[in-house]
Amino acid sequence: MKQSLQLRLGQHLTMTPQLQQAIRLLQLSTLELKAEIQEALESNPMLELAEDSENETQREQVGTETGPASEGSDASDAAAEFSKEEIPQDLPVDSSWEDTFDYTATSPSYSGPASDDDNGRDLDNRNFEEDSLHEHLLWQMRLTPFSEVDQAIATAIIDSIDDDGYLKSSVEEIWQALKDELEVEPEEVETVLHQIQNFDPPGVAARDLRECLLIQLRQLDSATPWHGEALNLLENHFDLLANRDYTTLMRRMKLKEDKLSEVIKLIHTLNPRPGNLVAGGKTEYIVPDVYVRKVDGRWKVSLNPDATPKLNINAMYAGLIQRANKSADNTYMQGQLQEARWLIKSLQSRNETLMKVATCIVERQQGFLEHGEEAMKALVLHDVAEAVGMHESTISRITNKKYMHTPRGIFELKYFFSSHVSTASGGECSSTAIRAIIKKLIAAEDVRKPLSDSKIAKILSDQGINVARRTVAKYRDAMAIPPSNERKRLA
Repeated sequence: MKQSLQLRLGQHLTMTPQLQQAIRLLQLSTLELKAEIQEALESNPMLELAEDSENETQREQVGTETGPASEGSDASDAAAEFSKEEIPQDLPVDSSWEDTFDYTATSPSYSGPASDDDNGRDLDNRNFEEDSLHEHLLWQMRLTPFSEVDQAIATAIIDSIDDDGYLKSSVEEIWQALKDELEVEPEEVETVLHQIQNFDPPGVAARDLRECLLIQLRQLDSATPWHGEALNLLENHFDLLANRDYTTLMRRMKLKEDKLSEVIKLIHTLNPRPGNLVAGGKTEYIVPDVYVRKVDGRWKVSLNPDATPKLNINAMYAGLIQRANKSADNTYMQGQLQEARWLIKSLQSRNETLMKVATCIVERQQGFLEHGEEAMKALVLHDVAEAVGMHESTISRITNKKYMHTPRGIFELKYFFSSHVSTASGGECSSTAIRAIIKKLIAAEDVRKPLSDSKIAKILSDQGINVARRTVAKYRDAMAIPPSNERKRLA
């Protein structure tokens, strides 16, 4: 084969380190972004948090070039001049900081300024975690006068209780696991189990739903209205209640409809998942990234200033950079200054993108803000990407784990995106709006004769929304609404 030289022209996208950093910051949540910024503050001496003072307007804000900390500062002027003339705007493709700026781990370190938000904060409350159900039961076990053998049995039983409060292993299985180490009989395990079933929360350590409800009912005052009838129902007619066979229930219990309704209401006051009463883990709070308010009849969008701390270039450290100095320390500070400038620019780009996308969403979903879910319009990533002039992948990243505070509550930005269903008039209806309509129809249905999925599909068809029965069933399941046969109950 003969060798030859060929010249070809083409275009391709290059992923510079600056672009990689900007893309990574786009998909970070508020908490992850704050952690990223705090890490940068601790590792980069060129960065500092902006202070709320009169000098703030004289310092570099997010996305601006390095500027003097105050008028007449020679060090700041030198830093600004050096940053503009000597530091390149972009690093080469597939390069790293060390390829351009030669500094090692032994370079000067910086601990970073302490956040004012940490002052006066109650550390006990901040790090407090509630006991799990397992720990809550073990604590009660230690307060109970158990023998060593009974305590070992109780520990094994508690280890077999799931987060909902149910015993997932049978008495026989627990006994089989203990008999090689302890000389116990199945009756002893059963006795200890009954004692644990008296622990808090009521209904814990039950083997099934019926036993769970019975435990709670027996702990109620016997003078409670309809207490005896409810016990009779659970002990002898639970299957009929589960199947909602109210006609047979009334005949066998010799109760009229209104009285049976009162008995069932008492049972409905019991908790089918007692373990949920004992919360475990740390409470997570959502910090909105965007606020939406109605001002003078128009919807206004604004970024949450507390979600993204403002960063400045530290003028003192920047002023220490000497031009034409190739020492290790000077090279280290050059790299840190460029890295700081790129981080600030990336944060500015992130904020601008988030503002554009949020504004576009609000413009498209004003009906939801005014009237609720039933007025939600169909919206996909392509629609927003086309409106703001960005790629769909960028819209997907900026809407991931970002939240919008509206008068109707706090919603993730992805909540406003939904597929569409064709209407009889040739238009489109959002799947979110259809789910809201289904939920409204079920809430207003006759509980004696609940609406079937086919009937709901027929009602939607009469309203001009073409939805198949299986689609109604899918939306209903997504909202955790049981089918019609399970929704049937007495008035």
